[in-house]
Amino acid sequence: MTDWVFLRGLTRESRHWGALTTRWQAAGLGAPLLVDLPGNGTLWHEESPATVPGFVASVRHSLRQAGQQRPVRVLAMSLGAMVAAEWARRLPEEVAALVLINTSMRPFSTITERLQPANWPGLLRMARAWENRVYCEATIHRMTCARVDTQDADLEAWKQIATSAPVSRRAALRQLLAAARYRTESMAPCPATLLIASEADRLVNPVCSAQLAQAWSVPLLRHPWAGHDLPHDDPDWLCAVVARQLTAAA
Repeated sequence: MTDWVFLRGLTRESRHWGALTTRWQAAGLGAPLLVDLPGNGTLWHEESPATVPGFVASVRHSLRQAGQQRPVRVLAMSLGAMVAAEWARRLPEEVAALVLINTSMRPFSTITERLQPANWPGLLRMARAWENRVYCEATIHRMTCARVDTQDADLEAWKQIATSAPVSRRAALRQLLAAARYRTESMAPCPATLLIASEADRLVNPVCSAQLAQAWSVPLLRHPWAGHDLPHDDPDWLCAVVARQLTAAA
C-alpha cells in the first residue's frame, strides 16, 4: 500500500500529473495514490467546496474508500498544497510529511503575489470562454508551462481530459474562492515540510513560497527555469530532489 498521496491544483486532476507518476516509481519512491478534488477528474460531477476544509474532508473520504489508514506523505501543488497544509494542521496524526509546490497562502502573500496581475485579463477571457476548451487549455498551458516542446501532445491530452471529465465554470469559481479566502497559521503544519518554487512561475510569484518558508522556518528548494506546473516541466528533477531530501532526513 502506498504512503504517498498526490493532490493537484485549481481545475486540474490526476491525469494532469502526466509523466510524473511513472518517473516517481522509477526513482524508487513507490506508487502514489492520486486523489482528485471535488469538481475535478473522477469527482467532476460533485460540487466543489468553497472552503479549503471542505476539500480536506473529501480527500480524507477518498482515502478511506481506498483503504488507506496509516499516515501518508503528501505531494501537492497550488490549491492542493493548501488542502494538504490544512489537513496536516487539523489532523497531524494522519500526515507524516508535506512537499508543497508553487503555493501561496494568506497572510504571508498579497493578492498580486498570489495571482500575478499580468494573468488577470487572460483569466477573465477564459472565464467568458469556458466552454471553448481548446482556447482555455491553450491559455492554461501558456500561463503554467515553461516547457513547450510537448505542447501539441499536452493540449491534445488536456482536451481529451476536459471532454471526459468536464470541470464546470461554477466549480472553477468555487475552487478559486476557496484558494483566495484560505488563511494559514504562523507555524508549519507538519515538522517534515518541504517547499518547492519555480523561479519562472508566471502565475504565482515564487516569492510566495519564500515568504511561507521564512514564516514556517522550513526548507525551500528553487527550480531555475520551470513554470507553475513544475511536475510537467521537469518531473525528473522533482523526483530527484524529493528522493535526496528523504535520504538526508533518514
